[in-house]
Amino acid sequence: MTKYWRSLDELNDPVAFKKSEIRLEVDAKRAVAQKAAGSSRRDFLKTFGFSVAAAAVVASCKRPVDKAIPYLVKPEEVTPGVANYYASSYFEGNEYCSVLVKVRDGRPIKIEGNDLSSVSQRGTSARVQASVLNLYDDARFKTPLKRGEATTWEEVDDYIGKKLAQLNQDNKKVVLLTSSIISPSTKKVIQQFQERYPVVEWLPYDAVSAAGILKANELSFGAAFIPDYRFEKAKVIVGFGADFLGTWLSSVEYIKGYSAGRRVLEKGDVMNRHYQFETGMTVTGSNADVRFPVKPSEEKTILTALYYQLLQAKGSMTVMAPASPVDINGLAEDLLANEGQSLVVSGSNDVHTQLIVNAINQLLGNYGNTVLTGRTLNTHQGIDADFETFISELKNKTVAGVLCWGVNPVYNHPKGSELKDLIAGVELSLSFSDRKDETTAACHWVCPEPHYLESWNDAEPKSGMFSLAQPTISKLFDSRQVQESLLKWAGEETPNYYEFVKKHWSEELSKLQNTNTDARIFWNDTLQKGVFEPGNASPELTYSEAGLGEALSALSESNGWEVVLYESVGLKDGSSGNNPWLQELPDPVAKISWDNFAAVPVKWAEENGLQNESVITINGVELPVFIQPGQAAGTISVALGYGREVAGKVGDGVGTNMYPFVSVENGARKFWVAGADVQTTAKTFELALSQTHHSMEGRPIVRETNFSDWQIDPRSGNELKEEHEKHDVSLYPAPEFKGHHWGMAVDLSSCIGCSNCAISCQAENNVQVIGKEEVRNRRIMHWIRIDRYFSNNPENPEVYHQPVMCQHCDNAPCENVCPVSATPHSDEGLNQMAYNRCVGTKYCVNNCPYKVRRFNWFEYVKNDAFDFNSNSELGRMVLNPDVTVRSRGVVEKCSFCVQRIQEKKTAARVAGRKVEDGEIQPACVQSCPADALVFGDLNDPNSKISKYFKNERNYHLLEELHTLPSVGYLTKVRNKKS
Repeated sequence: MTKYWRSLDELNDPVAFKKSEIRLEVDAKRAVAQKAAGSSRRDFLKTFGFSVAAAAVVASCKRPVDKAIPYLVKPEEVTPGVANYYASSYFEGNEYCSVLVKVRDGRPIKIEGNDLSSVSQRGTSARVQASVLNLYDDARFKTPLKRGEATTWEEVDDYIGKKLAQLNQDNKKVVLLTSSIISPSTKKVIQQFQERYPVVEWLPYDAVSAAGILKANELSFGAAFIPDYRFEKAKVIVGFGADFLGTWLSSVEYIKGYSAGRRVLEKGDVMNRHYQFETGMTVTGSNADVRFPVKPSEEKTILTALYYQLLQAKGSMTVMAPASPVDINGLAEDLLANEGQSLVVSGSNDVHTQLIVNAINQLLGNYGNTVLTGRTLNTHQGIDADFETFISELKNKTVAGVLCWGVNPVYNHPKGSELKDLIAGVELSLSFSDRKDETTAACHWVCPEPHYLESWNDAEPKSGMFSLAQPTISKLFDSRQVQESLLKWAGEETPNYYEFVKKHWSEELSKLQNTNTDARIFWNDTLQKGVFEPGNASPELTYSEAGLGEALSALSESNGWEVVLYESVGLKDGSSGNNPWLQELPDPVAKISWDNFAAVPVKWAEENGLQNESVITINGVELPVFIQPGQAAGTISVALGYGREVAGKVGDGVGTNMYPFVSVENGARKFWVAGADVQTTAKTFELALSQTHHSMEGRPIVRETNFSDWQIDPRSGNELKEEHEKHDVSLYPAPEFKGHHWGMAVDLSSCIGCSNCAISCQAENNVQVIGKEEVRNRRIMHWIRIDRYFSNNPENPEVYHQPVMCQHCDNAPCENVCPVSATPHSDEGLNQMAYNRCVGTKYCVNNCPYKVRRFNWFEYVKNDAFDFNSNSELGRMVLNPDVTVRSRGVVEKCSFCVQRIQEKKTAARVAGRKVEDGEIQPACVQSCPADALVFGDLNDPNSKISKYFKNERNYHLLEELHTLPSVGYLTKVRNKKS
């Protein structure tokens, strides 16, 4: 078949395609005639290999004509087939990112990071990437609802306006229950709404709160706030139960700072050292240089011992430090050697624990350096004690109305079942949710808000750091922004939130400019950039030891089994439970999707004869078992965010809801259970594991060295490379690339395994969701997988994360076995896939040593057996028109986002210039929050990719096979004490 189609460009030529089609049909008829004439099977196949199959494929490529209707009057900013990018802001589930939204012909199809933001710094998370799919969710409400029936906004406004006026006149309390609000304009709207109705109380609520930090800082500094943690400035980082690389507070920002401190390319570079104390194996713990598996009840004891050791070392105390469950002498020495350049953080929601953390950071001189109090993080504002008071008021009938916005306490509060009846029983219950959820089901009225990609808004994620959000598509349904509803009910006849935001920025924020630009130019400029960061921080606050004495004496005691409840990297608090991309994303550590599970210690599982998929009960609730290396003895970890009952066709009934296990202690929610009753059973439950073998078995798949060894010899840990290169022998001529030679490098020291790249690639390349059963059959379709390996002690192992995509080998084993040349090599070094040639022999799959090729066992689009997002017209709106949707029987794989390569090459050609280094970025590279991936032209000696490939740490997977991959890996460097 290579004699017919020589490049992908030729495939797109309709004349060449037609000629090839005719030749194929002629050859197929000739082959059939030979067979009928009695020629041997060998002669029959020799005539044209797989001519009949190939002819069938060509016939199947004839698609029905899609009529394109041209614009009568084309909008100036729209060019059919060319994407536009709009700056916006993502804030959902207490997570913020400044983003760029890729829009094709009026449809948002991809989220990118905004590199102008100093908060998210071009990075995104898997949840941010998947948020575009929520826009096209069939579970979204199409109209406002009254008692479950469709109604009109006129009826809504008439009833709600009168009811609020009545409750205000009768002096009956109404609670506006919201998630944390970081929009300054929205806060003004709420203030205006409260002025009109003084009986309205605004109550922020967070499903997984940071109330412990807020209350501790109120004691230590006189203000309830979350400080600005600067991980990039810390040489020693200590985490206590804080998954700051996964889900804690501002993980994308923290990944940026953390990974910047671990990027060692040249001799003399400095690397931070990371200590992690945690119960279950998290993304953060898996990247630590030194990890301590501890019970959650032991964290406060260890912190107390560390505080006293530091005091003693500084000569401030002569009393002996209390005993620590683990040896922390080396840690104390390291912290003292890096005063002002260290950082201690805790994910605990206990005020006492956070007070001790504050005292340690103060003792080490970290405030004003790695911990800033003059700039605060605003993403978590809920105070748990206030919500408990709200529940009491509901019970006492002192609350007559509840307006729920961005919250779902019926699902994610431990008293959710009780709240369901309480909310349903008030005089006025209303939800602003844009889709089905458990709290909305209990409300009388539903006034759906639009998706954030359909809305105007602004944000102040950190004090003094602002961004804008703008609609990137006309509203798909009859929804209305909550701000406009509140303004309407407050008396404005024709509220326009866009004008409200614009006015606020013109009157208030324009004053913060460093230039004299007028308000109109300032607004347009900021809207284009997406962010406005005047850099004005408040003075640092003064530390006080208030409450510290009580905190140091209030130690926790261990009591039997301890169960930790954590947020998963995919679903986080569960608000996106109906998103199939996130449901099918394998957990970065356990590699399980479509369920939560009980992660149990290895030794205990062996002693009790448990295996993966065994079932245990925790306080009577059944959960499947995953035997987790690194799980602390006497503990179990289970993810929150699962067990939704009212989410939609994808999320309903997936996993078990663990929020009822959360308790409230001293006015704050406690996300671990002490003294749990754990019992084994004879039952089993199937789990969808995408990786079933967890050891490298002594093979140098991920190569590793210690920082001290690397400083002495940059080749340390990578000695095999030279040995393999000495014995390179090939029957094939050396490949030559006269133009570009595209390649990618992965810095394993920077990569943290967050899986953002997998979802980014899925969104860009129309990768299909296949469901739990097919994942169990090892048929997951992701083009880039993150292999995770354990080594050494199973009680506390070393963990390795390695992204593996198509290696685009220059001596590709897949290419010479394909009978129909469906996988040719381009003259730019790309291993290509011509889908309309592929007849599904899977020879290439079998011959690929990296196992990166995916086979479409079924038709995943418009197939009721795979009813996730590709069955409806709405769900298919997310598809990228630049990438073919593959059909059944076709092999697919990573293409280095060839559509992006062609796009930038075309732009450079039109501009009469060369493609600049770094200009082309595949989806995985563009969105990586750790900057672990580099893409470029290997033929350019000055390119970043060329420098990475020349680095002493660079090696290739399975070098001994001499496949000559175009993907290189930089040896992983840890920074353990020598």
